[in-house]
Amino acid sequence: MRQVLTLGLLGTGVIGGGWAARALHCGVDVIAADIQPEMENSIHEAVARAIPSLEALTAGIPMPPRGKLTFTTEPEVMAAAADFIQENVPENIETKRKALGAIARATGPDVIISSSTSGFMPSEIQEGLWHPERFVVGHPFNPVYLCPLVEVVGGERTSQAAKDSAAEFYRSIGMHALLVRREVPGHIADRLQEAMWREILHALNDDIATTSELDESIVYGFGLRLPIMGMNQICMMAGGEGGARHYLKQFAPSLDWPWSHLKAPALTDEIIDRFVQGTADQAAGRSIRELENIRDECLVAIQRVLAKHDVGAGRTLNAFEKRAKKRVERA
Repeated sequence: MRQVLTLGLLGTGVIGGGWAARALHCGVDVIAADIQPEMENSIHEAVARAIPSLEALTAGIPMPPRGKLTFTTEPEVMAAAADFIQENVPENIETKRKALGAIARATGPDVIISSSTSGFMPSEIQEGLWHPERFVVGHPFNPVYLCPLVEVVGGERTSQAAKDSAAEFYRSIGMHALLVRREVPGHIADRLQEAMWREILHALNDDIATTSELDESIVYGFGLRLPIMGMNQICMMAGGEGGARHYLKQFAPSLDWPWSHLKAPALTDEIIDRFVQGTADQAAGRSIRELENIRDECLVAIQRVLAKHDVGAGRTLNAFEKRAKKRVERA
């Protein structure tokens, strides 16, 4: 697979804008394609909003000159110029197949094509694709420019070389590439998020708590611990000197208790209204942009603190700094 000097983006919404900002900040040129001409201004604005947070996150790290951003309404033009393509079109399987089929034939077989899909399995998407062995799923998390995780998933016809090359590219732009062992709907992280989301909807449906109270139960409690060590290691620590075995023995009975649901409730108008009104109350008049600024500043601060201890996302930031210093040494 070729060296990635130019990243091609198919689709320039929230996720596409995040990919653009991260790649540009790391010195990679970006050519973005969208059939809607008005998205050119949108992606430039998204990058402009993201760069200050990226600069704060990487303060002290020797960064290369920023990449160049160009825009086209012709996906085939993007494909012909790209060394790696990241697809970000709406979550519709036929839309993705059609869009990817067109660009696959406009690019060389050594160009990896990756989908940002949050739920579809790569084998579903790569069906009928020209040179399907170079297709992967590279599922990021919003905001892409600050959240380092990207789940790399191969389909039935994906080569190991493609998965490895995709992971290496993502690492080169400061991400933590998690190579998923086998494809399943929703990959890994979204399945975990979905389980919590179902419980939230049940709590709203049963009038157990408001959206604010549900979020308080997360941000003031177990949510504070998750960026540091994750759920499994936290549970091991909760077992005290007995560790993970003692924890499982102590809490195993609760697994049979009817605390949680597996199936989500029907999404009625009442649940929707409770969710919409509850989150509006939580925003307290602040705009989405204001909330994004708060989120991004906190994400930067959290990762820089984690880096001091080389844990969680801080370890990824430290690894990126080492790569950057080696690049300078070689120059």
